[in-house]
Amino acid sequence: MFEKILIANRGEIACRVIKTARRMGIRTVAVYSEADADARHVRLADEAVLIGPAAARESYLVIERIIAAAKATGAQAIHPGYGFLSENEAFCHACDEAGIVFIGPPVSAIRAMGSKSEAKKLMEAAGVPLTPGYHGDDQDPARLQREADAIGYPVLIKAAAGGGGKGMRLVEKGADFPDALASCKREAASSFGDDHVLVEKYITRPRHIEIQVFGDAHGNVVYLFERDCSVQRRHQKVLEEAPAPGMTPERRTAMGQAAVDAARAVGYVGAGTVEFIANQDGSFYFMEMNTRLQVEHPVTEMITGLDLVEWQLRVAAGEPLPLAQEQLRIRGHAFEARIYAEDPDKGFLPSTGRLVHLAPPAENLHVRVDTGVEEGDEISPHYDPMIAKLIVWDEGGDAAASRERALARLLQALADYRVVGVANNVDFLARLAACPAFANADLDTGLIEREHAYLFPAETAAPAEVLFAAALAELLRERALAEKRARRDAHPASPWHARDGWRLNAAARRVLRFRWQEQEVAVSVAYLPSGGYRLEYAGGAVSAHGELNPRGLLRADFDGRRLDATVIAAAGRRHVFVQGRAWVLAAVDPLHHAGEGGGAEGGGGWQMRAPMPGKVIALVASAGARVEKGAPLLILEAMKMEHTIAAPAAGTVKAFRFGVGDQVGDGAELVEFEALAE
Repeated sequence: MFEKILIANRGEIACRVIKTARRMGIRTVAVYSEADADARHVRLADEAVLIGPAAARESYLVIERIIAAAKATGAQAIHPGYGFLSENEAFCHACDEAGIVFIGPPVSAIRAMGSKSEAKKLMEAAGVPLTPGYHGDDQDPARLQREADAIGYPVLIKAAAGGGGKGMRLVEKGADFPDALASCKREAASSFGDDHVLVEKYITRPRHIEIQVFGDAHGNVVYLFERDCSVQRRHQKVLEEAPAPGMTPERRTAMGQAAVDAARAVGYVGAGTVEFIANQDGSFYFMEMNTRLQVEHPVTEMITGLDLVEWQLRVAAGEPLPLAQEQLRIRGHAFEARIYAEDPDKGFLPSTGRLVHLAPPAENLHVRVDTGVEEGDEISPHYDPMIAKLIVWDEGGDAAASRERALARLLQALADYRVVGVANNVDFLARLAACPAFANADLDTGLIEREHAYLFPAETAAPAEVLFAAALAELLRERALAEKRARRDAHPASPWHARDGWRLNAAARRVLRFRWQEQEVAVSVAYLPSGGYRLEYAGGAVSAHGELNPRGLLRADFDGRRLDATVIAAAGRRHVFVQGRAWVLAAVDPLHHAGEGGGAEGGGGWQMRAPMPGKVIALVASAGARVEKGAPLLILEAMKMEHTIAAPAAGTVKAFRFGVGDQVGDGAELVEFEALAE
């Protein structure tokens, strides 16, 4: 077994590998960019080496620096994690040349599966079912359009070297094909350095089912059952589960054997995933093979009781697979929810910022949290905005009961998750897990779009208990601060430190104001002789008492009814977590008067601002051009994804504030636009 390994990655996968290696008595070396100098994986590793600036192309994607770090520290092997160089043929070859073990498949397997087009040809020869499509080398746009027309719409354009939903476009009709192809090729070139694409028939209501395979250098290959990854947004997975609901033993065996055949066809060694598109009738087609460990591998670990990273290390060290196919068993059901710094209400745009407050649910036999960040860390614009992976497991009397129990665990764990400082998808995931279609396993890759009305409900006024909790926390926080100041004062018993509302002639009253979205609301406060408060809002009133700890945990008593909540004050906002939901209120300062102007719209003029930090990669319109509502104006690249800024109305593009290649900050004015008078 290895004495020391280097992890050529960052975030939660780096932390995960370090944890397993430490349990096995293996020392670890972390590599990091300047942006990750204080990252969790750096703190956890035995050693750490700086490999370059924040941009991945100058650090985590520079093969020579990673090889040099391994040599300098005496690491015998390199674990690539996933993403970055994990499926890079040149990196695997460089490890071989340097005499360092690459913890993954051989170069030949990466080469064979690195191109989706070539992989399709191999799978066809191996007898693995394929989706109808064009996988040829002729990349002339006219040829690709003809092939798409012949296949029949809708079609999916996919980067041949891609993965993770990047470089992928769904095209509903022929007229949309040229623009979609151009966008797909740009994103593919940016993400993978290769703009080669393939075109496939888009299967209506498909399920995305993948098979975990493992091979060793002794010719053994097994499959560790399946994962259902159908629930996706922007072709990226959001919720995964294992085993797949409704999977019959016969179909599981057929898909498992097809996956093993695919792995054997390329002489596969190590952990890999064979992904299939499955029809509702049970038929399935090979989609691609990921020659690495997948983000969602923990659900497989939970239902098998195995550590797949340990298997990777043992196989890379030359050991045979620990178990044969007939020794593998499924136990219970598991879900994985990806906790992202993103705003579901704004098209899942990534969010950046510091994690002011981070409180995941407690880990135990049923709940696991894999993360690469801690409270106080920053989600930067340089890398994927994942905060953590929340994994839950349970078992019942049969498959359906196990899934039901595991789903209940997931809902409770999401209700207990607290994130403040960045926009996040925790509330959205809770709605998704509670959605009847998901609860009943009515799954396909379009579930989020199909259930849009349920998942994105129209917001109503903030409930009274949310406002009461925010007000009570504000009052208790004031009282605690006054007591702290009194203890430091030369006259701690001075009545001027009191926050009891005492007045000479009448009880004191005050108003606390908050803003919920665009609505300002007021909670009236009267101080009670008992030390509590009388709170009034929207015609309702309660007597309120409570305790607030330094972590924002509020134990409230409203007219004898106990309510537990968490209220975090951060940057003028009050984040109220109550009954499984998060509400963000702005605290209104009565002494502050907003200035005039500054709106995004006024007098027919619009200022379109960057929804997040990024780089301008294309100006689609021209200054002075008249455009229709919804017309694309420019394309912003951020966090490896393209975001199109479109015209908010019919009008004229007055000016662009940035050119192609310019970096822009969050909220930067991008386009000066004048709408046509109605």
